[in-house]
Amino acid sequence: MSKNEKLLAKLLNEHMTFTWPELVTLLRRLGYTQIEGAGSRVKFDIGDPTAMITLHKPHPGNELKHYIRRQVIEQLRSGDLIQ
Repeated sequence: MSKNEKLLAKLLNEHMTFTWPELVTLLRRLGYTQIEGAGSRVKFDIGDPTAMITLHKPHPGNELKHYIRRQVIEQLRSGDLIQ
């Protein structure tokens, strides 16, 4: 199993924690570019405006909330980047 597959499996497993650095790594490996915004806002762009992911960095910790994970998974599925 490749590193991408492991990160993706961890993202999809809601019983495991998933951190911001893991998300950034996964999205970069899928072809996204990180664009820093004001404050904690971050956009991940893949060249398609409908596939852009806009999030706030988690704080004070690095662990992603479940609703954020679901949002990212839904966006990746709608862009046919995951099944």
